[in-house]
This record gives sequence, C-alpha cells and structure tokens, in this order.
Amino acid sequence: MQEKMKVKNSNPYDLIEGKGLKIILEVFYQINFLKSLYRQGWLRHIDEKECESVADHVFSVTILVILINDVYDLGFDVSKILIMSLFHEMGEIKTGDITPFDGISKEEKHRMEKAAVIDLFKDLPGGEKYIEIWEEFDQKETVEAKFVHQVEKLEMAIQADIYSGLHKKDLSEFNVYVEKLLSNNLLKELLNELEY
Repeated sequence: MQEKMKVKNSNPYDLIEGKGLKIILEVFYQINFLKSLYRQGWLRHIDEKECESVADHVFSVTILVILINDVYDLGFDVSKILIMSLFHEMGEIKTGDITPFDGISKEEKHRMEKAAVIDLFKDLPGGEKYIEIWEEFDQKETVEAKFVHQVEKLEMAIQADIYSGLHKKDLSEFNVYVEKLLSNNLLKELLNELEY
C-alpha cells in the first residue's frame, strides 16, 4: 500500500495473520480494512474527521445501484450488480486508494489492483467468481459494469454535494468532472438535480 495513505486504524488483518484461521475469516479481516481507509482524494478538501472511508463509499454506491435499478425498473441482474458494487474497491485493501494525483498510470493501477484482488480471493472457495466480477467492472465492457461504474461516478458527485452543504465549500468541480463521464441519460438527469 502507498506509504502516504491516511487511515483511521491499522489493518485488522495484522491481528490474525499467521494464526491459521479459516480462509473466510482471513478474507473478511482483510476486507474490514476498507472501513479504516480514507477516500484519499477527499482529504484534499475535507478534514480527516469528516472524511468518508472506502467502505462508506462502497455502501453508498451499492445503495444507489439498487435504488436506481429498482425505482426505474432497469432489470439488471441484482445479484451481479450487488456483488460488483460491493466488491469494486477490493484491490484497495492492498494498494490503498490511489488517486490521479499519485502519479500512477491507469495501467499500473489496474495491474496492482488486479494482483491484489487475485491475492485476496485466490484461496477462497468460489473466489474466482469475485475475481471475474471485479475484472468485469474494471473493464467496463458489459452493460452491468458500465451501469455500476457510472453510478459510482454519480455517487462521487452526490458526496461532493453533501460535503459542499455540510462544510460550505465550493466542490462544483466534481459535478463538472462527473458530467463529462456520464453517458447514461437517467444518471445525467439525476446529476442535474444536485445543487452546489
């Protein structure tokens, strides 16, 4: 993980590593670290004590994915988009939350995160399913992956709107950024509802 990453607590996996616990517990302890890993990009704008964790972000993306799918009757495979939204940041357990300001290319970021996801799930029975869904999300080629990826971007704009309101900061740059990334008209319509 990047040395400069800010975290709330150390990785809980350190408490059990080498103790020979069942693999499901080892994987869970590793995933639990996402609750302590700050979303590093927000720390450029928001104080640590107010900043969301990667797990907070994953929770918000997942809720938004389900709500939009259900309310607008989009008909996506709920199991698939749930796993995709819940597991899309699993690589960050080992790489940290890499931002565009870290000087790491998209290709290198993908390589690092893919290696981390494979390492996390390789020994878990059925873990290849999670690796495949993570890879599908990362490649953004299927309709489900495109949808979850764009909802993730919309969630970032919503979080910026929340931070703007709570902290009286101008974070409208996130709205502008996300608007350029969205191709889904429904998600663009929801983005346009936000007030910065």
